[in-house]
Amino acid sequence: MSSRPSPERAPRPPGSSAPAASPDPSAFPRRSALRPPGLGRTLTGCAAALLLSLNVIFCVGFLVMPVALLKLLLPAGSGPRRFCDRVLNGIGTLWIDNNARWQRATQSTAWEISGTDNLLPDGWYLVTCNHQSWVDVLVLQRALNRRIPLLKFFLKQQLLYVPFMGLAWWALDFPFMRRRSKEYLAKHPEQRDRDLVATQKSCERFSLVPTSVLNFLEGTRFTAAKYASQQSPYRHLLRPKAAGLALAIQFLGDKFSSLLSVTIFYPDGVPTFWEFLCNRLPRVTVRVNSTAIPPDLLHGDYQHDADYRHRFQAFVNAHWAEKDAQLAELARGAGPG
Repeated sequence: MSSRPSPERAPRPPGSSAPAASPDPSAFPRRSALRPPGLGRTLTGCAAALLLSLNVIFCVGFLVMPVALLKLLLPAGSGPRRFCDRVLNGIGTLWIDNNARWQRATQSTAWEISGTDNLLPDGWYLVTCNHQSWVDVLVLQRALNRRIPLLKFFLKQQLLYVPFMGLAWWALDFPFMRRRSKEYLAKHPEQRDRDLVATQKSCERFSLVPTSVLNFLEGTRFTAAKYASQQSPYRHLLRPKAAGLALAIQFLGDKFSSLLSVTIFYPDGVPTFWEFLCNRLPRVTVRVNSTAIPPDLLHGDYQHDADYRHRFQAFVNAHWAEKDAQLAELARGAGPG
């Protein structure tokens, strides 16, 4: 059965367990609970920013670049190129290790991480997570590094042209996607299939080396304004978008060991990146839940098969309702830092 694709947002199905939309103060940052600013913390932030920058220069400039240039010269799919991919993933892991080192040296944030004991560093994982701040990426990397393969996530096509970093992301096999407006696709429908083919090629590269693919289902960071604008049926989350997850499963479903649902909770308020560097974040909680991807969803055509799309959206909504309930439980149990 086929029909015209629906928007990628996963709507709330009839009978969904997601709660009705209502403003919930616990869903929004309690910014007064962050540590207060001060000269000492500003200096800490400057030191952390310097160490972060030096790590980028060392790992990208001195380690990634030589291997990336060699990779450019090697034929795709060849043994030497696959060896380069493994070396680059090792460099990426070292990069994250170094980030954790400067964080421990400059910050006193209390980390509570659970659910990572039985993960495999040589498996394939599809990772979903709620998204509140740029800090989320550092939290995810620190919580999962060396427990699963290096996290890869989709980047805007324009980032490919960022000096040095664009080549580094390409070398590390971060997939690039063009984000076109609905108006543009309405005028140029052929571009939809071209972008789909490009996404498929990116995903096919993941099948050569153990990989973890990260998808922020909300597609953007949670804010009170976005929450109100969307009229989200959840209390702590924006509406999920199912299409990106469906494409990853469509192209790599048989490879994935499981779906990792990661929930990040900031008990004392969601920090900005600068506030995180300044050691103003008292605590962060990370919950990792591993679930099997339903066999009937491993193969299907989300774009054209309406029945498959409906089943997949129902799966995403149920997954998101569970995460919303987990955030509500964490919010109820959060005492003062």
